[in-house]
Amino acid sequence: MNTEEIFQNITYQTIFNKIAGKINNVVTDTRKIKENDLYIGLIGENFDGNDFYQEAFAKGAKVAILSKVNLTTELENYLKTHNKCIILVPDTIKALGELAQYKRSLFHKPVIAITGSAGKTSTKDMVYSVLNEKYNAYKTIGNQNNHIGLPLTILAMDPQKDVLVVEMGMNHLGEIDYLTQIAKPDVAVITNVGTAHIGNLGSRENILQAKLEILNGLSKEGTLVLNLDNDLLNKWYQNNLDNYHIKTFGIKEEAEYRAENIKEEATESTFNCQNITYHVPIGGEHFIYNALVAITIGSLFNLSTKEIQKGIDNFELSRNRMHVTQTKGITIIDDCYNSNFDSLSYSIKYLGTLRGRKIAVLGTMLELGKYSEKLHSDIGSLIVEEDIDILITVGEYTNLINEKALALGFNKDNSYHFTNNNDAINLINKLKQKDDNILIKASMRLNFKEIVDQINN
Repeated sequence: MNTEEIFQNITYQTIFNKIAGKINNVVTDTRKIKENDLYIGLIGENFDGNDFYQEAFAKGAKVAILSKVNLTTELENYLKTHNKCIILVPDTIKALGELAQYKRSLFHKPVIAITGSAGKTSTKDMVYSVLNEKYNAYKTIGNQNNHIGLPLTILAMDPQKDVLVVEMGMNHLGEIDYLTQIAKPDVAVITNVGTAHIGNLGSRENILQAKLEILNGLSKEGTLVLNLDNDLLNKWYQNNLDNYHIKTFGIKEEAEYRAENIKEEATESTFNCQNITYHVPIGGEHFIYNALVAITIGSLFNLSTKEIQKGIDNFELSRNRMHVTQTKGITIIDDCYNSNFDSLSYSIKYLGTLRGRKIAVLGTMLELGKYSEKLHSDIGSLIVEEDIDILITVGEYTNLINEKALALGFNKDNSYHFTNNNDAINLINKLKQKDDNILIKASMRLNFKEIVDQINN
């Protein structure tokens, strides 16, 4: 991308010292600036990127996009002397999106976008792994799935790649619409519609509408991939099956890509799909769903069965998502990046399949609003259903998990509730023993990563 392309494709107020030249990368973090980069000064809750443009220039940035700057004679002279440029815009986040939208318009190869209440990141990882067996693929790093992360993913991508796999998250209506208009997917995947962010959206029906916004950017010849086992998606499918090119997957319903003859073990599973046997190298029913999406998309992109299976075998999870490690004979399931009812249910069901003592260390599920009490209480029922041996909870509303479990007969001597992580850490280190399986999961703000770190010692 060169400076003239930038000037032509963003909404700006003024350009100070308009220059010509090539831009290497678009960066929002001054620590990552290299020679001839473009720096965008974003404004966050605890920082203002406008304040760091001088540092960006000192590290080699050629252009800075800012929403505010005090243009002094000294600064004007600096820009001219050092061949630097400042573009003043109304909104730096909007400028970031505009640049990503422009770069996407130059990418004439397939884009796959994945959204859903749970499983977005792991599904993305598996789809990428499968496609990478045949194509030179690129994907969202980690969970960079919002109005900042998705544009940065597109801007960082080498245009020589064959296919792009992106993840789209949201907290409110309108957010996926914004992302899909930037990414313009050729294939859209909705993994499920659950209760994540229901406190912001008010109902599962509103969550469905938010997820369906992904269709607003889908190409006219594009394909929608849906989980037919999800009640709301199934109902929508029955009413819209003639309006879109749709591929379906599932376990319970008669989907086109359906898993049958499932055999689950603690660390793997096998199943049949369209008369082919597939192996998934990690336990848990949710990874069977991920594999079904990967099979569906692999088939769409003309991969052989052998290539699809190899991609599933080779896939690697993003960090802090069902990351299973063993320390001194103890299995630790680090799933502490985030938590909502759907993903937590999957994780507890997986814990329930393991041999040995099963310990659930659970923190608050955030953004549930008026549903907070009910959904935390419902987790208590699942704890009993899955025969979890020890329950340790931390944070607001999580006492309701314990209370419901106890009401259903859970052993009160194995039920613990704390208000801070340190007390939980001390108890776990006191209780843990060889052959234990410890699941650690909470919404990110509870910082359960420190629990993982402290009990791994």
